[in-house]
Amino acid sequence: MNMRINWVILCGIVLLIIENSIVPWIVPPQWSERLLPHLNLIMTLFVAGFAGRHNAFLFGLGFGLLQDLLSYGYLIGPYGFGMGLIGYMAGLVAERKSFTLGFFAWVVLIFGIILDSIVYSIYKLFRITNLEYDYILYWQVAPTVLLQLMIALLMYVPVRRLLVKPSHSSGEESPE
Repeated sequence: MNMRINWVILCGIVLLIIENSIVPWIVPPQWSERLLPHLNLIMTLFVAGFAGRHNAFLFGLGFGLLQDLLSYGYLIGPYGFGMGLIGYMAGLVAERKSFTLGFFAWVVLIFGIILDSIVYSIYKLFRITNLEYDYILYWQVAPTVLLQLMIALLMYVPVRRLLVKPSHSSGEESPE
């Protein structure tokens, strides 16, 4: 299956705009530190599943760095590093198993936890946070991952239809 890369980049830009301009209005102020939907992480996982690990690495790295610059400005790089690494790892997983809806749900859960754990570890390393991991896991990672799972399940069919070109495996020529 080939992926329409121009649509992927456009969707990434739209998701970045939604995450940074619309989501803060939707999420109640007391939950704004807890619910971080990471919409481009979900798109990175789609790219990994349908376009391969190298494309997912580049997509995750690029949009992760944009996310670092736009919204989580303590350090430049944790989201870029985390999303690039996750894109590559998810691409490796996708090479061995196809991304069905059920498997994609597990991928979103696991890699959502990994992304937030990577960012927490980098923040802890540079002493930006003094919170313990179990607190972060309960109050930020778990709600965020559940929100990501709901969004990913809602996005699965439309994004797959939009991004994946149907393969013409039959010998017939299609009229153009």
